[in-house]
Amino acid sequence: MADSSASSPAAASRRRRLLSGLAAVVVIGAVGWTAYAFLIGGKHVETDNAYVGADSAQVTPLVSGPVAKVLVSETQIVQAGQPLVVLDDADARIAVLSAQAALGQAQRKVQGYFASDTALAGQVAARDADIARAQAGVTSAQADLERARVELTRRKALSDSGAVSGEELTTAQTRFTNAQSALAEAKAALAQAQASRGAAIGSRDVNTALISGLPAGKNPEVVAAEARLAAAELALSRTVLRAPIAGVISKKNVQIGQQVQVGAPLMAIVPTTSAYVDANFKEVQLDKVSVGQPVTLTSDLYGGGVKFHGKVVGLSGGTGSAFSLIPAQNASGNWIKVVQRLPVRIALDPAELKDHPLRVGLSMKAVIDVSK
Repeated sequence: MADSSASSPAAASRRRRLLSGLAAVVVIGAVGWTAYAFLIGGKHVETDNAYVGADSAQVTPLVSGPVAKVLVSETQIVQAGQPLVVLDDADARIAVLSAQAALGQAQRKVQGYFASDTALAGQVAARDADIARAQAGVTSAQADLERARVELTRRKALSDSGAVSGEELTTAQTRFTNAQSALAEAKAALAQAQASRGAAIGSRDVNTALISGLPAGKNPEVVAAEARLAAAELALSRTVLRAPIAGVISKKNVQIGQQVQVGAPLMAIVPTTSAYVDANFKEVQLDKVSVGQPVTLTSDLYGGGVKFHGKVVGLSGGTGSAFSLIPAQNASGNWIKVVQRLPVRIALDPAELKDHPLRVGLSMKAVIDVSK
C-alpha cells in the first residue's frame, strides 16, 4: 500500500514534466512559425507553377524556290547570321544580269540626252540663221516688187501717148506679177523658218526637261534602273536563309529538293541566353508584387544547388482562364469560386543563363522578395 501511494506522485510528476515539455515545444514552434511568418514568410511569395519561355524566331523564306542545301540539323546551336538553308539561285542570278543590262542601257540613254542638248542647241541656232536669211529674202522681194510697180506705173502712163509699145507694157506687167509671187514665196519661207525654229526650241525644251536639275547619275531613269538592280540583288541574297538570332534549331521541317513558298515555316530558333520565366501566382499572393522586385529561382533541370536570379518585369493583362480557348462562363449555371492564377513575367540574368542554359518549357520554382 505504501509503495503504491509513493509511485503515484512520481508518475504524476513525470506526466507534468512531459506535458510541460510538450507545451514548451508547441509554444516555441508557434513562436518560431509566427516569427518566420512575420519576419520572412510575409516578405516572400513563391510558386512552383512557373515555366521557362523565350521569344523564339521562325525561319521563313522571303523568296520561293527549290532547296539546294540544308546546312543545319535539329538541336544544333547556331549563331546570328549563320547560313541555315540555301535555295537554288539560278533564276535570281539571271534576274540580276538582266537588271544590270537595263541599268547600262538607262545610263547610256541619259548620256544621250545630255549629248542631244548640245545638238538641239545647234539646231535652234541654225533655225535662227534660216529666219534671218528668210527675212532678207522678204526684204529683197519687197524691193523687187516696189521697182516692178514703179516701172509698171510708168509704162501705163506712157502707153496712152504711144511712147511705150504694148509688148513693153506686157513685160512690165509680167515682171510685177512675178515680183508679187516672189514676195509671197519669201514670206512663206520666213514662216516656215520660224515654225522650224519653234519645233527646234520645243525639242530642246523636252530634252532639257529630261536632264535639268540633276546630274546623269541621279536621273530618274537611272535611279529606277538602279532600284530594279538592287531589288534583283536583294532577291538573290535572300536565296540564302540566315539565322536571325542565336539559339537552338527546333521544329526543323525542310529537306533538300523541297519547293518552298514565301512565308512557309521551315524551322524555329529558340534562344538559350535570353530566356524568361512566366510564374503563375495565385491572385491572393499578388497584392505586394510589383515591377522591379528581385526573384530567386531554381530549376528542376539543375536542382536546388543552382540559383537563378531575376526581377519582375511585368504582370499579365489577364489570367490564364480568361485567355483560354473556351473562357469560363461564370455568369451562367452553377458557379464555384476557384482561385485564379496570373502570369508574372520574370527576366533572368544573361550571365547565369550562359553558364546554365535553360530550355523552353522547363519547370521552375520562383520566390519573389516583396519587401523590396
